[in-house]
Amino acid sequence: MSYLLLLIGFALLIKGADFFVDGASKIAGNLKVSPLLIGLTIVAFGTSSPEATVSVLAALEGNAGVALGNVIGSNIFNITLVIGVTALIAPLAVENETVRKEIPFTLLAGVALLILMSDTALQALSENVITRSDGFVFLLFFTVFLYYIFEVARRNRAAQTNDQSAPAAPWTKNILLTVGGLAAIIFGGDLVVDSATEIALTFGMSETLVGLTIVAIGTSLPELITSITAAIKKETDIAIGNIVGSNIFNIFFVLGAASVISPLAVESKIFMDISLMIILTVILLVFSRTNFRIGRREGAVLAAAYIIYLIYIILRN
Repeated sequence: MSYLLLLIGFALLIKGADFFVDGASKIAGNLKVSPLLIGLTIVAFGTSSPEATVSVLAALEGNAGVALGNVIGSNIFNITLVIGVTALIAPLAVENETVRKEIPFTLLAGVALLILMSDTALQALSENVITRSDGFVFLLFFTVFLYYIFEVARRNRAAQTNDQSAPAAPWTKNILLTVGGLAAIIFGGDLVVDSATEIALTFGMSETLVGLTIVAIGTSLPELITSITAAIKKETDIAIGNIVGSNIFNIFFVLGAASVISPLAVESKIFMDISLMIILTVILLVFSRTNFRIGRREGAVLAAAYIIYLIYIILRN
């Protein structure tokens, strides 16, 4: 039964992503904003909903390790394997604004997280904790990011108001496609995580190892499938916007909301993972500045980096 549910889950993910990207790209046309902005907002926030659900529930249950590890693991997965595999399928063109503002904002998110959780080193406290006040700082950063996005969207829309080259697609159909596709992605991802976890446990894998691998990857499957689908459909703006927006959303909103609900105690070994996440974001920025595209060579490097990281966490734990 678990194998059947696994196949159904993957089918829902793939078809849901197909509908989701189609609907989101047509909504972008109707709103007269760039697909990149839709990727940074609607697509990014939608595909990050599994991370938000897992981390907020974990915070409510007092499980800080799951809440924090889920976000960090998902961000590393997004930067390396998702962008890497997507670039291998179709090289990703990166807009100038993304290189100058959005990716640096992702880097800011990682550095802010590292600083706010380093209580032992910076404040000589006995333990490292992401407090409620830290959570409000994250949410404030998230508000600034949303303001920036809305301002860009307003300018972008104003520049396209005179462009009547394409007729508006039907709103109701595209909203239903987007919402229905997102629901299929979330439900399919949940089926894949649950069934794969059950299968892995029957093979003798520990729950900790399952959590670090299958569950972490499972909550990022929406980003992976959506970005690959976007690349196949030549909507590379949606693909790159999805990842950049998701990583910002994960730190500033998901961790912000989770730590406001319940302060998150930080394990010492997670500092290595956060440092790696920051380094990988810098590498992504460097790759993006190379002719403003992430080619197949860069994609192969990023994908290989995740395989190395996966081996590292398996050996570490």
